[in-house]
Amino acid sequence: MVNSLKNILSKKETKSITLFVCFLIIFGIGVWVGNNKVVYKVAQPEEIDFSLFWDSYNKLKQNFINPEKIDTQKIIYGAISGMAKTLDDPYTAFFDPAEAKRFFQDLSGSFEGIGVEIGLKKDQLTVISPLEGTPGKKAGLKSGDFILEINGKSTYDMTTEEAVSLIRGPKGTDIDLTIYRTSWNKSRVIKITRDVIKIPPMNWELKDGNIAYIQIYQFDNVLSSDFERTALEILSSPAQKIILDLRNNPGGYLEVSQNIAGWFLQTGKIVTIEDKGGEKEQKIFKAEGSASLSDYPMVVLINQGTASASEMLAGSLRDNRNIKLIGVKSFGKGSVQEVINLNNGSFLKITVAKWLTPKGQSISETGLDPDIKIEITDQDSEQNKDPQLDKALEIIKKLK
Repeated sequence: MVNSLKNILSKKETKSITLFVCFLIIFGIGVWVGNNKVVYKVAQPEEIDFSLFWDSYNKLKQNFINPEKIDTQKIIYGAISGMAKTLDDPYTAFFDPAEAKRFFQDLSGSFEGIGVEIGLKKDQLTVISPLEGTPGKKAGLKSGDFILEINGKSTYDMTTEEAVSLIRGPKGTDIDLTIYRTSWNKSRVIKITRDVIKIPPMNWELKDGNIAYIQIYQFDNVLSSDFERTALEILSSPAQKIILDLRNNPGGYLEVSQNIAGWFLQTGKIVTIEDKGGEKEQKIFKAEGSASLSDYPMVVLINQGTASASEMLAGSLRDNRNIKLIGVKSFGKGSVQEVINLNNGSFLKITVAKWLTPKGQSISETGLDPDIKIEITDQDSEQNKDPQLDKALEIIKKLK
Protein backbone atom coordinates (compact mmCIF):
# COMPACT_ATOMS: atom_id res chain seq x y z
CA MET A 1 0.00 0.00 0.00
CA VAL A 2 0.52 8.85 4.37
CA ASN A 3 -1.75 11.74 4.53
CA SER A 4 -3.07 12.00 1.03
CA LEU A 5 -2.86 10.86 -2.52
CA LYS A 6 -2.67 14.63 -2.81
CA ASN A 7 -6.18 16.06 -3.17
CA ILE A 8 -7.43 13.31 -5.51
CA LEU A 9 -7.22 10.22 -3.33
CA SER A 10 -6.86 11.93 0.05
CA LYS A 11 -4.42 9.15 0.98
CA LYS A 12 -0.72 8.39 0.94
CA GLU A 13 -0.35 4.85 -0.25
CA THR A 14 2.16 2.50 1.17
CA LYS A 15 3.69 -0.48 -3.20
CA SER A 16 4.53 -1.98 -3.87
CA ILE A 17 4.04 -1.96 -6.14
CA THR A 18 3.84 -2.83 -7.20
CA LEU A 19 0.63 -4.37 -7.99
CA PHE A 20 -2.00 -6.98 -8.50
CA VAL A 21 -1.34 -9.51 -11.21
CA CYS A 22 -4.78 -9.11 -12.50
CA PHE A 23 -5.47 -5.78 -11.05
CA LEU A 24 -3.28 -2.87 -10.12
CA ILE A 25 -3.64 -1.74 -6.55
CA ILE A 26 -1.22 0.91 -5.38
CA PHE A 27 1.63 -1.18 -4.11
CA GLY A 28 4.04 0.42 -1.77
CA ILE A 29 3.70 2.89 0.97
CA GLY A 30 3.82 6.46 -0.09
CA VAL A 31 2.09 7.18 -3.33
CA TRP A 32 0.18 10.42 -3.60
CA VAL A 33 -1.28 12.44 -6.47
CA GLY A 34 -0.81 16.15 -6.98
CA ASN A 35 -3.52 18.00 -8.89
CA ASN A 36 -1.45 21.11 -8.66
CA LYS A 37 1.26 19.38 -10.67
CA VAL A 38 -0.78 18.77 -13.80
CA VAL A 39 1.31 20.14 -16.64
CA TYR A 40 -0.12 20.94 -20.05
CA LYS A 41 2.58 23.22 -21.40
CA VAL A 42 6.23 22.83 -20.56
CA ALA A 43 9.35 24.47 -21.82
CA GLN A 44 11.78 22.22 -23.66
CA PRO A 45 15.09 22.08 -21.76
CA GLU A 46 17.70 23.86 -23.85
CA GLU A 47 20.45 21.43 -22.85
CA ILE A 48 18.58 18.44 -24.34
CA ASP A 49 18.77 17.78 -28.07
CA PHE A 50 15.60 16.02 -29.24
CA SER A 51 16.65 15.95 -32.87
CA LEU A 52 17.58 12.24 -32.65
CA PHE A 53 14.09 11.38 -31.46
CA TRP A 54 12.39 13.25 -34.30
CA ASP A 55 14.89 11.98 -36.83
CA SER A 56 14.11 8.41 -35.75
CA TYR A 57 10.38 9.10 -35.85
CA ASN A 58 10.59 10.45 -39.39
CA LYS A 59 12.72 7.51 -40.53
CA LEU A 60 10.10 5.12 -39.17
CA LYS A 61 7.34 6.91 -41.06
CA GLN A 62 9.37 6.91 -44.25
CA ASN A 63 10.71 3.35 -44.16
CA PHE A 64 8.51 1.05 -42.04
CA ILE A 65 6.86 -1.58 -44.22
CA ASN A 66 3.39 -0.89 -42.76
CA PRO A 67 3.31 2.88 -42.17
CA GLU A 68 -0.43 2.75 -41.48
CA LYS A 69 0.39 0.92 -38.22
CA ILE A 70 2.39 3.85 -36.91
CA ASP A 71 0.43 5.43 -34.05
CA THR A 72 2.08 8.70 -33.07
CA GLN A 73 0.43 8.77 -29.65
CA LYS A 74 1.62 5.25 -28.84
CA ILE A 75 5.14 6.22 -29.91
CA ILE A 76 5.10 9.15 -27.50
CA TYR A 77 3.74 7.00 -24.67
CA GLY A 78 6.39 4.39 -25.40
CA ALA A 79 9.15 7.00 -25.34
CA ILE A 80 8.02 8.34 -21.96
CA SER A 81 7.72 4.82 -20.58
CA GLY A 82 11.23 4.04 -21.81
CA MET A 83 12.56 7.22 -20.21
CA ALA A 84 11.16 6.17 -16.83
CA LYS A 85 12.48 2.64 -17.30
CA THR A 86 16.07 3.86 -17.79
CA LEU A 87 16.12 4.87 -14.10
CA ASP A 88 16.23 1.17 -13.21
CA ASP A 89 13.69 1.64 -10.41
CA PRO A 90 10.81 -0.89 -10.45
CA TYR A 91 8.41 1.59 -8.83
CA THR A 92 9.03 4.56 -11.12
CA ALA A 93 6.80 4.23 -14.16
CA PHE A 94 4.60 5.99 -16.72
CA PHE A 95 0.89 5.16 -16.96
CA ASP A 96 -0.89 5.97 -20.20
CA PRO A 97 -4.59 6.93 -19.96
CA ALA A 98 -5.84 3.32 -20.19
CA GLU A 99 -3.39 2.13 -17.51
CA ALA A 100 -4.22 5.15 -15.35
CA LYS A 101 -7.94 4.35 -15.57
CA ARG A 102 -7.31 0.76 -14.43
CA PHE A 103 -5.09 2.04 -11.64
CA PHE A 104 -7.84 4.16 -10.11
CA GLN A 105 -10.55 1.59 -10.77
CA ASP A 106 -8.53 -0.93 -8.80
CA LEU A 107 -8.51 1.37 -5.79
CA SER A 108 -12.25 0.77 -5.52
CA GLY A 109 -11.47 -2.80 -4.39
CA SER A 110 -13.48 -4.72 -6.98
CA PHE A 111 -12.12 -5.85 -10.34
CA GLU A 112 -11.67 -8.87 -12.58
CA GLY A 113 -8.46 -10.87 -12.58
CA ILE A 114 -6.71 -13.54 -10.54
CA GLY A 115 -6.02 -11.67 -7.30
CA VAL A 116 -2.25 -11.95 -7.05
CA GLU A 117 0.07 -9.07 -6.24
CA ILE A 118 3.33 -8.97 -8.16
CA GLY A 119 6.49 -6.92 -8.23
CA LEU A 120 10.06 -6.97 -9.46
CA LYS A 121 12.51 -8.68 -7.15
CA LYS A 122 16.08 -8.45 -8.41
CA ASP A 123 14.75 -7.76 -11.91
CA GLN A 124 12.58 -10.89 -11.92
CA LEU A 125 8.78 -10.72 -12.02
CA THR A 126 7.77 -12.23 -8.69
CA VAL A 127 4.59 -13.12 -6.83
CA ILE A 128 4.46 -10.90 -3.76
CA SER A 129 1.27 -12.34 -2.37
CA PRO A 130 -1.70 -14.37 -3.59
CA LEU A 131 -4.69 -12.77 -1.90
CA GLU A 132 -7.07 -14.79 0.24
CA GLY A 133 -9.91 -16.51 -1.57
CA THR A 134 -8.82 -15.47 -5.07
CA PRO A 135 -8.21 -17.66 -8.17
CA GLY A 136 -4.46 -17.21 -7.81
CA LYS A 137 -4.50 -18.43 -4.23
CA LYS A 138 -6.75 -21.38 -5.10
CA ALA A 139 -4.45 -22.32 -8.01
CA GLY A 140 -1.57 -22.74 -5.56
CA LEU A 141 0.54 -19.65 -6.28
CA LYS A 142 2.84 -18.68 -3.40
CA SER A 143 4.80 -15.66 -2.27
CA GLY A 144 8.23 -15.78 -3.89
CA ASP A 145 7.13 -17.67 -7.02
CA PHE A 146 8.87 -16.43 -10.17
CA ILE A 147 6.66 -15.71 -13.19
CA LEU A 148 8.72 -16.73 -16.23
CA GLU A 149 6.05 -16.50 -18.94
CA ILE A 150 2.53 -15.13 -19.36
CA ASN A 151 0.56 -17.06 -21.98
CA GLY A 152 3.87 -18.18 -23.46
CA LYS A 153 5.39 -14.69 -23.56
CA SER A 154 8.66 -14.28 -21.67
CA THR A 155 8.60 -11.83 -18.76
CA TYR A 156 12.28 -11.00 -19.24
CA ASP A 157 12.71 -7.22 -19.06
CA MET A 158 8.94 -6.84 -18.59
CA THR A 159 7.61 -4.16 -16.24
CA THR A 160 4.89 -4.89 -13.70
CA GLU A 161 2.56 -2.60 -15.64
CA GLU A 162 3.12 -4.64 -18.82
CA ALA A 163 2.54 -7.86 -16.89
CA VAL A 164 -0.68 -6.53 -15.40
CA SER A 165 -2.04 -5.58 -18.82
CA LEU A 166 -1.35 -9.12 -20.08
CA ILE A 167 -2.76 -10.94 -17.08
CA ARG A 168 -5.90 -8.93 -16.46
CA GLY A 169 -9.03 -10.01 -18.25
CA PRO A 170 -12.74 -10.72 -18.04
CA LYS A 171 -14.26 -13.15 -15.58
CA GLY A 172 -14.33 -16.71 -16.91
CA THR A 173 -11.32 -16.40 -19.23
CA ASP A 174 -8.10 -18.36 -18.66
CA ILE A 175 -4.50 -17.31 -18.25
CA ASP A 176 -1.42 -19.58 -18.37
CA LEU A 177 1.45 -18.60 -16.07
CA THR A 178 4.80 -20.37 -16.29
CA ILE A 179 5.97 -20.48 -12.68
CA TYR A 180 9.28 -21.46 -11.09
CA ARG A 181 9.64 -22.12 -7.37
CA THR A 182 12.99 -22.68 -5.70
CA SER A 183 11.82 -26.00 -4.26
CA TRP A 184 10.94 -27.30 -7.73
CA ASN A 185 13.27 -29.07 -10.18
CA LYS A 186 11.74 -27.26 -13.15
CA SER A 187 9.12 -24.69 -14.01
CA ARG A 188 5.42 -25.51 -14.34
CA VAL A 189 2.56 -24.01 -16.30
CA ILE A 190 -0.41 -23.12 -14.10
CA LYS A 191 -3.76 -22.36 -15.73
CA ILE A 192 -5.93 -19.92 -13.81
CA THR A 193 -9.48 -18.83 -14.57
CA ARG A 194 -10.07 -15.12 -13.96
CA ASP A 195 -12.90 -13.99 -11.71
CA VAL A 196 -14.31 -10.90 -10.01
CA ILE A 197 -11.90 -10.03 -7.20
CA LYS A 198 -13.24 -8.74 -3.92
CA ILE A 199 -10.79 -8.79 -1.05
CA PRO A 200 -11.96 -8.60 2.57
CA PRO A 201 -9.66 -6.24 4.47
CA MET A 202 -9.46 -8.42 7.59
CA ASN A 203 -10.80 -11.26 9.70
CA TRP A 204 -10.49 -12.31 13.32
CA GLU A 205 -11.35 -15.22 15.59
CA LEU A 206 -10.78 -16.39 19.14
CA LYS A 207 -8.28 -19.24 19.50
CA ASP A 208 -7.79 -21.43 22.57
CA GLY A 209 -10.30 -19.39 24.52
CA ASN A 210 -8.28 -16.22 25.12
CA ILE A 211 -6.13 -15.46 22.04
CA ALA A 212 -7.41 -13.00 19.46
CA TYR A 213 -6.09 -14.08 16.05
CA ILE A 214 -6.30 -11.10 13.68
CA GLN A 215 -5.59 -11.41 9.94
CA ILE A 216 -5.19 -8.19 7.95
CA TYR A 217 -5.16 -8.84 4.21
CA GLN A 218 -4.54 -5.30 2.97
CA PHE A 219 -4.63 -1.70 4.17
CA ASP A 220 -7.49 -0.43 2.05
CA ASN A 221 -9.78 2.52 2.72
CA VAL A 222 -12.39 0.50 4.64
CA LEU A 223 -10.01 -1.23 7.03
CA SER A 224 -9.99 1.55 9.64
CA SER A 225 -13.72 1.27 10.29
CA ASP A 226 -13.64 -2.54 10.14
CA PHE A 227 -10.74 -2.67 12.58
CA GLU A 228 -12.52 -0.33 14.99
CA ARG A 229 -15.45 -2.76 15.15
CA THR A 230 -13.02 -5.65 15.60
CA ALA A 231 -11.12 -3.88 18.37
CA LEU A 232 -14.35 -3.23 20.28
CA GLU A 233 -15.32 -6.90 19.88
CA ILE A 234 -11.91 -8.00 21.17
CA LEU A 235 -12.09 -5.63 24.13
CA SER A 236 -15.45 -7.10 25.14
CA SER A 237 -14.35 -10.71 24.53
CA PRO A 238 -12.35 -13.10 26.78
CA ALA A 239 -9.23 -12.30 24.68
CA GLN A 240 -6.13 -11.56 26.73
CA LYS A 241 -3.45 -11.90 24.03
CA ILE A 242 -3.15 -11.12 20.32
CA ILE A 243 -1.60 -12.74 17.25
CA LEU A 244 -1.46 -10.25 14.37
CA ASP A 245 -1.09 -12.03 11.02
CA LEU A 246 0.36 -9.79 8.29
CA ARG A 247 1.41 -12.61 5.98
CA ASN A 248 0.64 -12.08 2.30
CA ASN A 249 -0.39 -8.50 3.04
CA PRO A 250 0.97 -6.40 0.13
CA GLY A 251 0.30 -3.08 1.85
CA GLY A 252 -2.03 -0.27 0.89
CA TYR A 253 -2.46 3.16 2.46
CA LEU A 254 0.16 4.17 5.01
CA GLU A 255 -2.44 6.42 6.62
CA VAL A 256 -4.51 3.32 7.38
CA SER A 257 -1.46 1.47 8.72
CA GLN A 258 -0.77 4.47 10.93
CA ASN A 259 -4.37 4.34 12.17
CA ILE A 260 -4.10 0.63 13.02
CA ALA A 261 -0.81 1.27 14.84
CA GLY A 262 -2.72 3.72 17.05
CA TRP A 263 -4.64 0.82 18.59
CA PHE A 264 -1.41 -1.00 19.56
CA LEU A 265 0.95 1.91 20.37
CA GLN A 266 0.74 4.81 22.77
CA THR A 267 -0.02 8.16 21.13
CA GLY A 268 3.12 9.87 19.88
CA LYS A 269 5.13 6.70 19.27
CA ILE A 270 6.84 6.70 15.87
CA VAL A 271 5.22 4.50 13.22
CA THR A 272 7.57 5.32 10.33
CA ILE A 273 9.97 7.97 9.03
CA GLU A 274 10.00 9.45 5.54
CA ASP A 275 13.58 10.01 4.37
CA LYS A 276 14.22 11.90 1.13
CA GLY A 277 17.97 11.53 1.48
CA GLY A 278 20.78 14.07 1.54
CA GLU A 279 20.24 17.03 3.84
CA LYS A 280 16.47 17.15 3.39
CA GLU A 281 14.50 17.09 6.63
CA GLN A 282 12.92 13.77 7.57
CA LYS A 283 9.17 13.59 8.14
CA ILE A 284 7.97 11.54 11.09
CA PHE A 285 4.61 9.76 11.25
CA LYS A 286 3.38 9.01 14.76
CA ALA A 287 0.69 6.83 16.26
CA GLU A 288 -2.62 8.53 16.90
CA GLY A 289 -5.48 6.72 18.59
CA SER A 290 -6.85 5.19 21.76
CA ALA A 291 -4.00 2.67 22.28
CA SER A 292 -6.72 0.37 23.66
CA LEU A 293 -4.84 -2.79 22.64
CA SER A 294 -1.39 -1.57 23.69
CA ASP A 295 -1.31 -3.62 26.91
CA TYR A 296 -2.13 -6.94 25.24
CA PRO A 297 0.84 -9.31 24.87
CA MET A 298 1.23 -10.06 21.16
CA VAL A 299 3.31 -11.52 18.36
CA VAL A 300 3.28 -10.74 14.63
CA LEU A 301 3.40 -13.17 11.70
CA ILE A 302 5.27 -12.10 8.52
CA ASN A 303 6.41 -13.76 5.28
CA GLN A 304 7.67 -12.93 1.78
CA GLY A 305 4.27 -11.45 0.97
CA THR A 306 4.40 -8.95 3.83
CA ALA A 307 5.19 -5.72 2.02
CA SER A 308 5.01 -1.97 2.22
CA ALA A 309 2.52 -0.68 4.84
CA SER A 310 2.39 -4.07 6.54
CA GLU A 311 6.19 -4.06 6.88
CA MET A 312 6.01 -0.60 8.42
CA LEU A 313 3.40 -1.72 10.96
CA ALA A 314 5.42 -4.83 11.84
CA GLY A 315 8.62 -2.81 12.16
CA SER A 316 6.99 -0.17 14.36
CA LEU A 317 5.54 -2.79 16.72
CA ARG A 318 8.93 -4.46 17.08
CA ASP A 319 10.86 -1.20 17.53
CA ASN A 320 8.41 0.31 20.01
CA ARG A 321 7.21 -2.70 21.99
CA ASN A 322 9.85 -5.34 21.28
CA ILE A 323 7.14 -7.54 19.78
CA LYS A 324 8.50 -10.72 18.19
CA LEU A 325 8.16 -11.24 14.45
CA ILE A 326 7.59 -14.88 13.48
CA GLY A 327 7.88 -16.43 10.00
CA VAL A 328 10.31 -15.58 7.19
CA LYS A 329 11.90 -12.42 5.80
CA SER A 330 9.41 -9.84 4.48
CA PHE A 331 9.37 -8.59 0.88
CA GLY A 332 11.34 -5.36 1.32
CA LYS A 333 9.23 -2.55 -0.15
CA GLY A 334 10.07 0.64 1.68
CA SER A 335 10.14 3.38 -0.93
CA VAL A 336 7.76 6.28 -1.45
CA GLN A 337 6.16 7.02 -4.81
CA GLU A 338 4.54 10.28 -5.87
CA VAL A 339 1.85 10.17 -8.54
CA ILE A 340 2.03 13.27 -10.76
CA ASN A 341 -0.78 13.90 -13.23
CA LEU A 342 0.05 14.67 -16.83
CA ASN A 343 -2.31 15.73 -19.59
CA ASN A 344 -4.64 13.39 -21.46
CA GLY A 345 -5.34 11.37 -18.31
CA SER A 346 -1.84 9.91 -17.99
CA PHE A 347 0.53 10.17 -15.04
CA LEU A 348 4.02 9.43 -13.78
CA LYS A 349 4.64 7.44 -10.59
CA ILE A 350 8.05 8.51 -9.26
CA THR A 351 10.06 7.22 -6.32
CA VAL A 352 10.83 10.26 -4.16
CA ALA A 353 11.83 8.88 -0.73
CA LYS A 354 12.36 5.85 1.47
CA TRP A 355 10.52 4.74 4.57
CA LEU A 356 12.45 3.87 7.71
CA THR A 357 11.36 1.99 10.82
CA PRO A 358 11.25 3.98 14.09
CA LYS A 359 14.85 2.96 14.83
CA GLY A 360 15.99 4.17 11.40
CA GLN A 361 16.19 0.84 9.55
CA SER A 362 15.48 0.91 5.82
CA ILE A 363 13.68 -2.20 4.63
CA SER A 364 13.98 -1.44 0.90
CA GLU A 365 15.25 -4.57 -0.86
CA THR A 366 16.39 -6.12 2.46
CA GLY A 367 13.03 -6.62 4.19
CA LEU A 368 12.48 -7.39 7.87
CA ASP A 369 14.20 -10.42 9.34
CA PRO A 370 11.97 -12.42 11.69
CA ASP A 371 13.01 -12.90 15.31
CA ILE A 372 11.89 -16.51 15.04
CA LYS A 373 12.34 -18.04 11.59
CA ILE A 374 9.84 -20.72 10.60
CA GLU A 375 9.40 -21.97 7.02
CA ILE A 376 6.26 -23.46 5.45
CA THR A 377 7.18 -26.26 3.06
CA ASP A 378 5.22 -27.46 0.04
CA GLN A 379 4.41 -30.57 2.04
CA ASP A 380 3.02 -28.42 4.87
CA SER A 381 0.79 -26.63 2.38
CA GLU A 382 -0.40 -29.87 0.79
CA GLN A 383 -1.30 -31.20 4.24
CA ASN A 384 -2.94 -27.90 5.21
CA LYS A 385 -0.44 -27.38 8.02
CA ASP A 386 0.68 -23.95 9.30
CA PRO A 387 3.84 -24.31 11.40
CA GLN A 388 4.23 -20.52 11.55
CA LEU A 389 0.87 -20.06 13.23
CA ASP A 390 1.60 -23.07 15.45
CA LYS A 391 4.82 -21.40 16.61
CA ALA A 392 2.99 -18.11 17.19
CA LEU A 393 0.45 -19.89 19.40
CA GLU A 394 3.28 -21.61 21.27
CA ILE A 395 5.10 -18.32 21.92
CA ILE A 396 2.04 -16.23 22.79
CA LYS A 397 0.90 -18.74 25.43
CA LYS A 398 4.18 -18.13 27.29
CA LEU A 399 3.79 -14.35 27.34
CA LYS A 400 2.28 -12.51 30.30
